[in-house]
Amino acid sequence: MPIVAQSTETTDWVSRFADEVIEESERRAPGKPVVVASGLSPSGPIHLGNLREVMTPHLVADEIRRRGHQVRHLISWDDYDRYRKVPAGVPGVDASWSEHIGKPLTSVPAPAGSAHPNWAEHFRAAMVESLAAMGVEFDGISQTEQYTSGVYREQVLHAMRHRGDIDAILAQYRTKKTPAKKQQQKPVDEAELEAAEGSGAAAEDDGSSGTAGYFPYKPYCGNCEKDFTTVTSYDDDSTELTYACTVCGFSETVRLNEFNRGKLVWKVDWPMRWAYEGVIFEPSGVDHSSPGSSFQVGGQIVGIFGGEQPIGPMYAFVGISGMAKMSSSKGGVPTPGDALKIMEPQLLRWLYARRRPNQSFKIAFDQEIQRLYDEWDRLDAKVADGSALPADAAAHSRAVRTASGELPRTPRPLPYRTLASVADITAGHEDQALRILSDLDPSNPLGSLDEARPRYDRAEAWINHHVPADQRTIVRAEPDGELLKSLDEQGQRSLRLLLDGLADNWSLDGLTHLVYGVPKVQAGFSADATPKELPPEIKTAQRSFFALLYHLLVGRDTGPRLPTLLLAVGQDRVRALLGE
Repeated sequence: MPIVAQSTETTDWVSRFADEVIEESERRAPGKPVVVASGLSPSGPIHLGNLREVMTPHLVADEIRRRGHQVRHLISWDDYDRYRKVPAGVPGVDASWSEHIGKPLTSVPAPAGSAHPNWAEHFRAAMVESLAAMGVEFDGISQTEQYTSGVYREQVLHAMRHRGDIDAILAQYRTKKTPAKKQQQKPVDEAELEAAEGSGAAAEDDGSSGTAGYFPYKPYCGNCEKDFTTVTSYDDDSTELTYACTVCGFSETVRLNEFNRGKLVWKVDWPMRWAYEGVIFEPSGVDHSSPGSSFQVGGQIVGIFGGEQPIGPMYAFVGISGMAKMSSSKGGVPTPGDALKIMEPQLLRWLYARRRPNQSFKIAFDQEIQRLYDEWDRLDAKVADGSALPADAAAHSRAVRTASGELPRTPRPLPYRTLASVADITAGHEDQALRILSDLDPSNPLGSLDEARPRYDRAEAWINHHVPADQRTIVRAEPDGELLKSLDEQGQRSLRLLLDGLADNWSLDGLTHLVYGVPKVQAGFSADATPKELPPEIKTAQRSFFALLYHLLVGRDTGPRLPTLLLAVGQDRVRALLGE
């Protein structure tokens, strides 16, 4: 099928990028697999902002696979980056880890108690596990292995031979340093998580700090293993390089055509890899929109290595809401693994698929997750009946399946807010949870709690770890005698109407009809009357009635949806608490 025809059949952003990438790949490397790339630095927990660095090319690569093309999604693990600082709040890490600042991440010990051999492996493993759960296929490349095995030796020597050309490009963007403005720290629920610029974080030495001239290569010290080194001389013919360490005072002369303990500085390293791997598509963070950013400068430097700059859309921030509890316990921002504890992979994939890369969005860890799940379930229903808009249907397809097949689903995807309420009320008692969930639809009862998994487990984890204790639901042990005695005739009659209808309406739909219908009947209307047929004061009466029930059942003004709460409490206990 021609590319133009493909793009007119769909309107989602993924298809449009896939068109462009396929066309560009056929121009640059006809007959070869399409190469898309991501870069992640395992310098600490890899968060949900970093995930956009992976999901953007993943979705494009997957679309290309669906069209029958061969494609490689590379993830460069920047584990040969320097250890910059000790991140706050990481379990098993204390101030003593500061002695490792300046070493490669693979030379830093893992947090205490970790099963992994070093710092980089510890944080990479968690991300690999999350990506597997989300159906993300990739070829991982360890930059430690690439550099220390000599894979990039010719590229390093080439960069050193052309250091004058590289320096001239970088010099166009060097400015006098100005004091950075002090940023006010935002609370975690308002924080914007920026996917880092790979190893090209701010203040990276571009190789111009020494007094002997510009050198785009940074050795790791042969004594202390740190990169506080300065190249003092280099001979292009012999490749003899002399460096000195400013920390321990060590100095040595090596032959760069045999030396594998160092790396190109970031603004040279990244474009070198574009050329070496033949990357066609790699997104970059919003910070790359400014002159002098690594992506912009790399677009000029890549030509020195005989390559071309990839198609590189800028992606926007990912925000987080409702992380106060996690922030206090972990001291950091949430990771994909944290998100997958409370939501299914399909929902997380959908959040990244439905928004264009340059659109920011938030991932909810608070009550908003219930609304997101409601929205997802409505979309699921529209896709099933064929009423979804094309772009929405495309985002849904990208969320539930990849070119390799469908992601595992919950067999009976009951509403998330209902599952959360049940998990809240039953407090881990699975037999009670099954009883309540089976009563939701007596004509099609749940045979096993496994039918509602893994969604039920995700909702239970959200209740247990992200809902404050003062918002949890605790059903009264005894009736509120004083409140029952204080009720006027209208209040007593409303309870009587509800109790009389319990047995015949003991299902989710039946109880919904009943609790909304009681105030209507009391006012002289039919329980089936629609809002258009009712005066505005009926809504006020309903709110008052609901508040009364909540006080009698859980001692608060609000709580889980009343039909779910009634099912959870059970008919006998409801009758007792309502004074029968």
